[in-house]
Amino acid sequence: MKSNLPIPLLFLSLLFSFSWAALGLTHQQQHHSFLQCLNRHFGNANSISTVIYTQTNSSFSSVLEFSIRNARFSTPNTLKPLVIVTPSHVSHIQATINCSRTHGLQIRIRSGGHDYEGLSYVSQVPFVIIDLINLRSIDVDAENKTAWVQAGATIGELYYRIAQKSSTLAFPAGVCPTVGVGGHFSGGGYGMLMRKYGLAADQIIDAQLVDVNGKLLDKNSMGEDLFWAIRGGGAASFGVVVAWKVKLVPVPSTLTVFTVNRTLEENGTMLVHKWQSIAPKIHEDLYIRLFLRAVNSSQQEGKRTIQASFVSLYLGRADELIDLMQESFPELGLVKEDCIEMSWIQSIMYFPSDIPEDAPLEILLNRTGSASIFKGKSDYVTQTIPETALEGLWKRFYEDETESLEILFSPYGGNMDDIPETETPYPHRAGNLFNIHYAVGWSEEDASESQRYINFMRRLYRYMEPYVSKSPRQAYMNYRDLDLGTNNIGPYTSYKQASKWGLPYFDKNFNRLIHVKTLVDPTNFFRYQQSIPSLSRG
Repeated sequence: MKSNLPIPLLFLSLLFSFSWAALGLTHQQQHHSFLQCLNRHFGNANSISTVIYTQTNSSFSSVLEFSIRNARFSTPNTLKPLVIVTPSHVSHIQATINCSRTHGLQIRIRSGGHDYEGLSYVSQVPFVIIDLINLRSIDVDAENKTAWVQAGATIGELYYRIAQKSSTLAFPAGVCPTVGVGGHFSGGGYGMLMRKYGLAADQIIDAQLVDVNGKLLDKNSMGEDLFWAIRGGGAASFGVVVAWKVKLVPVPSTLTVFTVNRTLEENGTMLVHKWQSIAPKIHEDLYIRLFLRAVNSSQQEGKRTIQASFVSLYLGRADELIDLMQESFPELGLVKEDCIEMSWIQSIMYFPSDIPEDAPLEILLNRTGSASIFKGKSDYVTQTIPETALEGLWKRFYEDETESLEILFSPYGGNMDDIPETETPYPHRAGNLFNIHYAVGWSEEDASESQRYINFMRRLYRYMEPYVSKSPRQAYMNYRDLDLGTNNIGPYTSYKQASKWGLPYFDKNFNRLIHVKTLVDPTNFFRYQQSIPSLSRG
């Protein structure tokens, strides 16, 4: 029988038919209507075939898995998207939003794929992924110290493009170069320049966003409230960010880095305890992170010990740094031989552990990354953790599940104390000494094995409860943690339910975020397990 479908629609019907076959007549009808909608917007098969990947497309799996960074959410039992849209133009985003709204499909928005709980590429109901990988142009204006960055770019790509234009301009964002700017900036985004310049979100001066009605908005047309919300409140709750305009920040042509390792046998406990009161208060040009890991003891064969790694960036030369450290933290015993002078872009290459020492700068353009299996959590500390509590923490490193356990302390203070907690939705400002990031990984994605490691992480988290922030116990949104709580699958979630995770991430700013959400997306179309809920039932 001859089909009455137009050629583009027939093309898509063939692509989609298998993936919907098992879902029943209702879903087939939904599928048919969805295809008709896409056909009206895209117009021809050639355009569609270069933007849309269905489950029957030979490239579907590779496109889906390319940006998955947590393999816990890449299993045979994980619900796959019905469609992956890789827009190359704003109109493709607008069409996907409009057609998904009309035909009852949810949307997931993926930039770099680093969401800790996979929320940018998994769902509990039929869904479409908008993968922004093709929208990653970067325009650096060194003269005006600004840049337009499309949301599909990675921070590595941004750093590389800045360095092409200037050796004395930088941007304060994270350390991992494959992280996408779409999610990283919209959740806050902190890194080695945080104490000097604040967060990535603090540097955003304009944005382009497609809203629930398919309209392309900028700072002026979206209004003050929505522009406030997407700079730290998670933009995926409000629309699809297409691009950010950011301020670039000045740095010296020569910076200094160091990594100093100390074990428990080398006064590690005393040094970690003292670090807590020094790192957040030292000069803002100096940033000293602290990594905690279990390692083999060099003094007793067959014994494990805890290693504290003090990893630092100083905005100046080594001689100045030595003087500052001798004055503020002499116990660490820093000497000039520990210090390496380099440019800012070289420091970007220095800090990630997976970048080889002799790698060219172009490695920052490489988006390929391996997926690991892990569980992460976070805390904020407002009072120093006693030495006795640290000694109790060390014992947790000797449990069976800790082969890859790593705990990171990232100091606050400096400029972070000067920015009001309501300036953006990110509330973790003055009063916080440091952030804690906990991560544990394992090698096999087996349900019982995964649960064993997740249970260990939950025990560790409970142990730390007396020593971290309270009422609420705060957490960092970019270290997503579904243990805090989730929304309902349906369109309505109560304030009480959402506040279980919303208050830890946003504290008092959560109420304003809900107000904005209710205004701009009253039907709660942009929703996922920890999206800002609309309290409107209409």
